Amino acid sequence: MTFAATSLKDVTFFPFWLDNPDAPPVEPQLIGRTSADLVIVGGGFTGLWAAIQAKEADPGRDVVLIEAGKVAYGASGRPGGIVSTSIMHGLHNAARLFPEDIGELERLGQENMQGLLGTLDLFGIDAHNTWGGELTVAVGDDQVENVRAEYELHAEHGHDVEFLDRDQVQAQVNSPLYAAGCWNRKLSGTVHPARLVWGLKRAALELGVRLHEFTPMESLERVNGAMEIKTHDGLVRAPKVLLCTNAFAAGHRKIKQRVAGIRDRIIATEPLSGEQLARIGWNSRQGVYDTRTQLNYTRMTKDNRIIFGGRLTYYHDGTNNTDPAAERVVDPYLRLAEAFHETFPQLDDIRFSHAWSGPIALTTRMAVHFQEYHQGDVIWAGGYSGFGISTSRFGARVGLAKLDRADLPELKLDFATTMPNRILPEPFRWIGSKITLYALDTADEKGGWRRPWLKLVDAMGFPLS
Repeated sequence: MTFAATSLKDVTFFPFWLDNPDAPPVEPQLIGRTSADLVIVGGGFTGLWAAIQAKEADPGRDVVLIEAGKVAYGASGRPGGIVSTSIMHGLHNAARLFPEDIGELERLGQENMQGLLGTLDLFGIDAHNTWGGELTVAVGDDQVENVRAEYELHAEHGHDVEFLDRDQVQAQVNSPLYAAGCWNRKLSGTVHPARLVWGLKRAALELGVRLHEFTPMESLERVNGAMEIKTHDGLVRAPKVLLCTNAFAAGHRKIKQRVAGIRDRIIATEPLSGEQLARIGWNSRQGVYDTRTQLNYTRMTKDNRIIFGGRLTYYHDGTNNTDPAAERVVDPYLRLAEAFHETFPQLDDIRFSHAWSGPIALTTRMAVHFQEYHQGDVIWAGGYSGFGISTSRFGARVGLAKLDRADLPELKLDFATTMPNRILPEPFRWIGSKITLYALDTADEKGGWRRPWLKLVDAMGFPLS
């Protein structure tokens, strides 16, 4: 039996983060009619950050937040948990999209992370945060120059960054694949996503937000001058609505014209023993991204597990299913386990405890954007294709400012006034995604037509490779 099959033999198909006795009690669903000054749809990172910031700016504002299921059970309790100052899916993506504004975007990203840290301190949120930085690693000698370019770009924009050669990077994280690294040290690291969401939920409740779980939105329309949201068992009226539904793209049928819900797979090891830890080093506990065509990322947890993710898939039914049955079997995770073994062959005695997938919002921007509906009284804020844990705070702040028509300087920047391109409708979206994701899976191994195809996808605005 192969390492992948053996290591996944007794795996639990559920997010490690959510398999936790510290989960807070569920808030009651909305029953009956009510009204508010602001309704927020979605109880993940963006929705909770929006609720907190709205109440901090105006404690008297009546804010209702509705969540279709349980807080953190959609996407926010499922990511790898690496955080950074980037608000545009990485510095290279920011330079690709908004070269004229990159200095201001960098400043806003630093400010955003300081605000995140301030909230953790103010409300005493223990998210198991570790600030060891983020490490981009070259997989093979042919990727060293790409990592050096990453280092030079970060150094140019004032980051506390270090270029590591093969010996230096392997002294940080002992993997035979790692040929070089770019270590960005400041204001980046890892968090426990579910504990962060639950802490934000507690903060929102302490501030007076009315939060209702198991309250799915069934319709949204303007009635007699106000927005009405009908739920399964209730109705809420408000002058303004912020849609924080990201990959689920709920709230208006046109949202999905620019957003595709792609699923990202993750596996978690059992806790490593002291002897196993010694085999890999990793004393600084950086969050790590590699340069495989099908990118993998990895990090350590407080109890010394390795979280390893990064294999994408797409389902024809889009984003509606939080936990598809096809993701609750071993087969989708075999390639991911094989990639883990290639990365850490010295851990051939390790076993995986959890395997799961979560939705991310893929757009041609690969970063947050804002869509306006009902004459600007409804704003959708989302589009995180990674980096969403910290960026969601920024997206919530800007989304609220747009909704309130505030005089915020960043609202004049291109990221706030433009949207990503439309993407193909079904079934062409599904066909294109299957070809592209297969090419990502096999380009490093087989080459051929896959490289030109991925270049074409990149030219269309999806820099996946």
